[in-house]
Order: sequence, then C-alpha cells, then structure tokens
Amino acid sequence: MKTLYFDCSMGAAGDMLTAALYELLGDEDRKRFIDRINHAGIPGVEVTAEPAVKCGIRGTHIKVTVDGIEEEPDAAHHHHVHHSMKDIEDLINSLMISDKVKENAISVYRLIAEAESNAHGRQVSEIHFHEVGTMDAVADVVAVCCLMEMLSPDKVMASSINTGSGHVHCAHGILPVPAPATAYILKNVPIYSAHVKSELCTPTGAALLKHFVSAFSDMPVICVSGTGYGCGKKDFEQANCVRAFLGDSPDPEEKVTELRCNIDDMTAERTGYAMEVLLKAGALEVYTVPAGMKKSRPGFELNVMCREEDKDEMIRLIFKHTTTLGIRESISRRYTLDRKVEKVSTVYGPVSLKKAEGFGVVRSKWEYEDIARIANEQGSSIEDIIKEITCDQDR
Repeated sequence: MKTLYFDCSMGAAGDMLTAALYELLGDEDRKRFIDRINHAGIPGVEVTAEPAVKCGIRGTHIKVTVDGIEEEPDAAHHHHVHHSMKDIEDLINSLMISDKVKENAISVYRLIAEAESNAHGRQVSEIHFHEVGTMDAVADVVAVCCLMEMLSPDKVMASSINTGSGHVHCAHGILPVPAPATAYILKNVPIYSAHVKSELCTPTGAALLKHFVSAFSDMPVICVSGTGYGCGKKDFEQANCVRAFLGDSPDPEEKVTELRCNIDDMTAERTGYAMEVLLKAGALEVYTVPAGMKKSRPGFELNVMCREEDKDEMIRLIFKHTTTLGIRESISRRYTLDRKVEKVSTVYGPVSLKKAEGFGVVRSKWEYEDIARIANEQGSSIEDIIKEITCDQDR
C-alpha cells in the first residue's frame, strides 16, 4: 500500500506541506508542478521553489509572491482584501486545474470557514477570510491538493501535531496559540505544545491535514522510497520543517474472531456437513484439529474464523449443527496477501492463475481444478501439465 506520512513535530503550514510534497517528486514532475501552479490562474501569484537549510538539514522553501510581494510570517494582514467563502469557491472553480483538485481545495476551505464561523459566532455565509483568504493562501491550498493528486497515495497518515504556544498577531488582534480556528479544526486530532513559543500550526496547515489524513498516530512500518523536507521561514533551535515520508507499507491488519469448541460425539459425515454450512454462511476458515477428550475418547477441536459482524450467526450455526455445549471466543490479528485470479491463454486454452502479493512477497499458482481437468483430458500427470504451460509462458 502506497503510504504518505507527515512528521508534524514542528507543526504544519500550507507552504511547508507544499515544499515537503514537492521534494517527493522527480525532477520532471517538479517542473511540471511549478508550471501548473503558475498557470492555474490565481491572480498575481507566482510560485518558486528555493533550497533552504534549517539546523543543518537541507530542504525546500516554497516562495509564493502576490504581485511580486512575499507574505511575511506574523504579518497582521490589515492591508489584504477580504474574501467570502463564495468568492473563494468561485475563484477555485475558475482555475485551470482538475475537477478533483478543485473539489479537494474547496473542501479544505469549507473546514476553515466552519472554524472561523465557530470562532466568531457568525454564519459561514457571513465569514470573510483574512490570512486564509489571501491569494498566497489559495496558492498553498491548491498546491497541496495538486501535489496529492500527482503523488496519489493510497493512505495518508500523520504524527501528533505540535501547535506551538504563546500568542499570534492577526487581523482580529492578539490571539492565543493555537488560534481559535486552528483549535476548532484540530478537534479529535492529537495535538501538543512543546519547546517553541510561536504559532507552528496555521489554520491552513490544520485544514489540509484534517482533510487528507486518515489516521494520526506513530509512524507505521514503511519501506521508504522518498523523504521530503518542507522548510518554514522562521528559525528556531529545532529544525523548522515538515517532513514527509512516501513508501510502501503492509496492508492494514484485519481483526477476526476465532470460535472454538471440543467435540467427541459426532460422525464424520455430520461434521463435514456442519463445516460446509459454516463456510457457505461466510466463515473465513473452518477446520478441525484432532484432540484427546475426557474419558480417553478421541475427538476434535472445531475452529471457525469469521469477521466480527458475522460472529453471532456463526455461534448460532455451530450450536445448531454440532453437539457442542460451549464455544470459546478469541480475537486475533490476521495478515493476508492481496489475492487475484487472472485468466491466462495456454496451449490448452484459458487457465486460471492465482496470484498473491504483499509484505515483499510475490507468489503465483495455477488453479488446481483447471490443471486437473487438462491432465485428465490429456492422460498426463498434473506435474507435467504445470511444467509444460509454465515453460510456454516463459518463452
């Protein structure tokens, strides 16, 4: 599974997320991205990528200028034109970007609008953006949405977010960190404040993470193919960077319910019928294990593996179709390879090939029923048929 992970130990801002994702692209895609943003149609905006160093770590700073002026951190923004949510939606819909990027960008801004509405006690339609409504912020949001489309991760995760502490100057005055809008956006997201008295997570950064990230947790197991460092403009004792990791991670673990019972008074025929009923009803696996029972009787342990939502039905069927008087339950983690079946043309016609992949393993196996049928038709052995069609595919 293609996984993207953000390390937010120094918070997150739109330009820093943009720079971290930008570094994950190859050289040609980086040029294509810059060209795409600069020709998207955002009024007065020009985006450039500049090398940057924070605490000895080399990364990238994304410079966004509006009419030739780059916005400065902690600027009060009183000089900016204010924009309504409808203004922002109309602008984004007019840009030369894909429909998917437009949809994501508008969704991000709606998160911000809802947060501003909550902070100021006004309807969303009455909200006029200040910092987050300027053209450079629009560029940040659209840029991150564009990069996410280009990278196309299957899953996006992030660490807990360091919001910073202290106070921040904005159009409404001096506000505590995290700012009320940021705090609202990050509801149900793990946050903390450590080391730095400054605003580390902006409303724009918070909204982008809230929209794209499906899980906030420690870094999962990833076979990393690329790392990106997005640098902010401020300098602190700790490197002011958002770090992004891109790579493959195992498919998420699946939790299954295991139901077990001991039986010593059922015939083989009745046991086989019960197993068929359970499998048809949706059991993932059904099997028996020989066991020594009380009074020295030979018996077996019946094991039924199922999904949690099927548990009650499995229990009902076990009691109905077996002689057991009690069932034990346990919850297990289950790891599986991705499986698919392909039809392959061979000298004997189409044959199903079962493929399994994951955790660095790739396997394939010819479908037994197809091979057995061909072996019977040709009067040959299964081994010879497998060898023949495998060699034919290799040629």
